[in-house]
Amino acid sequence: MSFAAEPAHRHGQPARTAVLLVNLGTPDAPTAPALRRYLAEFLSDPRVVEIPRLVWWPILHGIILRTRPARSAAKYATVWAPGGSPLAVWTQRQTEALAQHLRAAGHDLLVRHAMRYGSPALPRVLSALRAEGATRVLVLPLYPQYAAATTASVADSVMQWAQRARRMPELRFVGEYHDDAGYIGALAEQLRAHWREHGRAERLVLSFHGVPHRSLMLGDPYHCQCHATARHLGTALGLGPDEMVVTFQSRFGKARWLEPYTEPTLRALAAQGVRRVDVMCPGFVADCLETLEEIAQEAREAFLEAGGEQFRYVPCLNDSPQWVAALAALAERHLQGWPTGPGRDDAARLAAQRERALALGAPD
Repeated sequence: MSFAAEPAHRHGQPARTAVLLVNLGTPDAPTAPALRRYLAEFLSDPRVVEIPRLVWWPILHGIILRTRPARSAAKYATVWAPGGSPLAVWTQRQTEALAQHLRAAGHDLLVRHAMRYGSPALPRVLSALRAEGATRVLVLPLYPQYAAATTASVADSVMQWAQRARRMPELRFVGEYHDDAGYIGALAEQLRAHWREHGRAERLVLSFHGVPHRSLMLGDPYHCQCHATARHLGTALGLGPDEMVVTFQSRFGKARWLEPYTEPTLRALAAQGVRRVDVMCPGFVADCLETLEEIAQEAREAFLEAGGEQFRYVPCLNDSPQWVAALAALAERHLQGWPTGPGRDDAARLAAQRERALALGAPD
């Protein structure tokens, strides 16, 4: 194996600590070619599709990548913003807001973001951080609930990059924060603000991204953590069990996925006489195709067609001050013990050098 070249060394260059936010990813444009590139990378990840390649490769390249890109591109076109993909826009804003918050708290950190699939590519961002002098990196996936298909896939990519690094930085990973008080508080405040402006609906639907049911049976904690998030949020808002329902969206293929499914549940609620629903997606911290098109458009249409009268989508946390503060607190907890700025790092290093010199009998 050949190792990547190290950045040019400069004597006196301070060692830096970095916080790296990682989100799922997005195509570069709402076009079929861009979607084909993105889906090929995404659906080639064995963490995402746990089917032997001998079986999966003909399906992926012979069917899916020939038919799905155009349909997906049309959906992306309905939510594409002037600045690009909503996920890219919000992740960039979260990164900037987090950097500003940590700076105001007295930290001097490199704060960057990367995408697991698409751009900015995770390996390239890690290499750029090394070029900036980062010797410690806190990897913070923007997935509150742990799943092998998301959180573990980020770790896979980081460690694959590290395998080729000659000088591997110290690495820490945030694995899950589904019950973090700051995260739950930010969700609760997002809903309270929505209710202050629009009033409360009869039912709150919490829609999480789905994963195959098989994952639950194999020990993935995602399902349980989604329900734990819902319980904590319900407690924070004082909601009873009959005022809130947990569902799962984004089913792919014919296999059984986590249930109940979001759209059929909304249709059933309308058939039962529920006329007004609020729908929130707590597992997504930034609005994206799955929230803006699948929920705010498709699920809305399904509920209204089934007899519902009012469907209100509650936006994701995005760059709300409560969420940025929660993200900063989460990062600070996981950064404990690491210097958080060049000045502090230099002082600590000089003090350690002085202590070693004294121990060896050097004059004070």
